[in-house]
Amino acid sequence: MILSRINILSVFCLLSLLACEREDQESIPIQTLEEVNTSYPQGFPELIAPEDNRYTDERWSLGKKLFFEKKLSKDGQISCASCHQASFAFADQVAFSVGAFGRSGTRNAPSLANVGYHPCLMREGGVPTLEMQALVPIQEENEFDHNIVKISESLSTDQSYRRMSQAAYERDIDAYVITRALAVFQRSIISGNSRFDRYQYQGIPSALSNNERIGMDLFFSNRTNCSSCHGGFNFSNYSFQNNGLDSAYADVGRFRLTNDSNDLSLFKVPSLRNVSITPPYMHDGRFHSLSEVVEHYDKGGRPHPNKSQLIKPLFLNNKEKAALITFLQTLTDHEFINDPRWRP
Repeated sequence: MILSRINILSVFCLLSLLACEREDQESIPIQTLEEVNTSYPQGFPELIAPEDNRYTDERWSLGKKLFFEKKLSKDGQISCASCHQASFAFADQVAFSVGAFGRSGTRNAPSLANVGYHPCLMREGGVPTLEMQALVPIQEENEFDHNIVKISESLSTDQSYRRMSQAAYERDIDAYVITRALAVFQRSIISGNSRFDRYQYQGIPSALSNNERIGMDLFFSNRTNCSSCHGGFNFSNYSFQNNGLDSAYADVGRFRLTNDSNDLSLFKVPSLRNVSITPPYMHDGRFHSLSEVVEHYDKGGRPHPNKSQLIKPLFLNNKEKAALITFLQTLTDHEFINDPRWRP
């Protein structure tokens, strides 16, 4: 299903009303808000949500409020939005985000753009649905370090949460409501209007320059094999790969989930959408620029028993490297990162 874009002026007016979060929100035109949050860019498939957690405006509004809620962390200082910032495509720009009590995280925070399309979540793929995902950072010591039952008890003392929970799920706020409302909000975080999209899916030849098209051809060529893993509308095949970062890894990756030696230090292939604004890169944030990333792949990575056979020296010249980086920059969706829906 592909829906046309809404008149931007109407959207801004609507979202300004929503941000007020007043008691008289019944005056908000529901259909317009639903249409904004359930539309899909050209070239994107329909996003299927669980039957018991379909989109409603009330669920989305509650999920958004929870996404910015610092009471989810034990010290009351960290929210989901602390590590997944809209201006950075719902990622962070540090190697390891800061969790409760100032503790450092252990993995680089990935972008949440188009997260609803992922068949599994977390870098080792251990969580199958968005409805379950929130439980992981909530209980992780280096993230929220909290208990969702205690969070529910705390939020239940807030009249606005009680009212919004009943409107969204016809029940008092609890773990069920919190996890599901957050999932509804996250499924609306869709990015698909970059210059690449305008060129590839919207049929606008002038959207890319000659040099950017050279970089695109390189990206999709058999010579680089970039698109073998970073293919499709979301620039990821969601597989688990070792890309030769080290000969021995401190992070065991997917092995943590499966305990299978063939999965040692394999990580889910991330989407490259908005990649130019989501440094640093890799699961440990070791690379601070796209130039460093391209250099890594050009050299073919380091030896590892589980390294992908696709990772091999590319022998790109400087102009080709520059063109590849220029193409990656066209994947930035400026409309998405500046969308007023993502403001607290």
